[in-house]
Amino acid sequence: MRRFAVLLLLFTSICFSAQAAKKATVRELKDTLSSFLQAKKTDQETATRLKEMELSEQLTLTTKNSLLAESPGPLTTEQIYVLEGESADLVPPTAELPDRAAPDQATKDALLAKAQQYVTDIYEELPALAARKTVLRFQDNVEAVAQSSGIVGNAKEVDTGDGFSNPAAFVHYINSAQADVQSDHGAEKRVVEKVKIPWGANKMIALEEPDPSLGAVFREAREAGKLQWVRWETVNGNPAAVYSYAVPRKTSRLALDVCCFPNVTQVGIARFYTGTSAAALAGSEAAGGGGGGVTGNYQTSTDWHDYKTSAPYHGELYIDPQSGIVVRMIVEAELKPTETMHVFDERVDYGPTAAGTRTVVAPVRTIVNAVVVPNGDSYAGGYKTRRTLFISEYKEYRESGGQ
Repeated sequence: MRRFAVLLLLFTSICFSAQAAKKATVRELKDTLSSFLQAKKTDQETATRLKEMELSEQLTLTTKNSLLAESPGPLTTEQIYVLEGESADLVPPTAELPDRAAPDQATKDALLAKAQQYVTDIYEELPALAARKTVLRFQDNVEAVAQSSGIVGNAKEVDTGDGFSNPAAFVHYINSAQADVQSDHGAEKRVVEKVKIPWGANKMIALEEPDPSLGAVFREAREAGKLQWVRWETVNGNPAAVYSYAVPRKTSRLALDVCCFPNVTQVGIARFYTGTSAAALAGSEAAGGGGGGVTGNYQTSTDWHDYKTSAPYHGELYIDPQSGIVVRMIVEAELKPTETMHVFDERVDYGPTAAGTRTVVAPVRTIVNAVVVPNGDSYAGGYKTRRTLFISEYKEYRESGGQ
């Protein structure tokens, strides 16, 4: 009977997990939203249903905008953004791919040569630029802070229990922030904080390393000799040639620097005593107790450190066939499940933007999916993971003169 109860519990938990992360196509997402609207479900009911979905295809910008037009409220809108972000690296539905034959090998090689010329002669020759970067943070297992707060605001961790009924157990909006960022030759510069925030204490992480540089990624991908034609895709209404690549650890310069994770230490001395040694070790008060115990000057101390590593990676480059301009780059770090960071996937979208009196092609939007072990390598408080989604937009580009 006990064995049956254990098996039943295991079966229930498996079904429960499957229900909490149901794989769905974009078509199924559309049908679900449509059926909930027809049934006049509330914004909260609809959002809760979307939280239980995990897309197996990319939710493209065009489709996302069409779904937003039917959203019954802000909670559902929030989850549509989450679904878009979490599926950013996936292949769109077949119906949204261009009906275009694959090019022959000579054309594939010519497209790569054109892209290399663009990256080397144009993109990496960009002047020093400044831009306004707006970052939206979505995260699981913490309560959202006030929308008016910046990323320095505290977030409260929640007790997720079985992880299904608690809304905060799912990825949801936490906060937003704006900052000025600098780039030179197309590579974003690292921002040096005067007073570093111990992000882990806020139940959040911060990505200290700038976005991967297109020039560096393209060069390493070419040197690895593994750039391969994959498919055509539509980006901003135009066809783009998609090439996959892989960069091994020995030649990778992809640096990850994530703040902050706890380093828990015990400070002081603990003395354990028995009934016979109580008077000598713990004094007269303990001596009358008749048993054992512990005494001394001891406490737990926590400081915070960054997780830093250099990782192999793979991804895709999206090339405009007419100009050779790289309109999108995907970088997926190859991380081990034993590391503090389990997942780091980033998509960078490039587009034309005004920068003073000139027009440049520069990053206009980035999406980063990260999964970390919030307790770092200290293993304090049990083992769990935390998902964070960053969606950033770059606006107000201007030439900075290196300032």
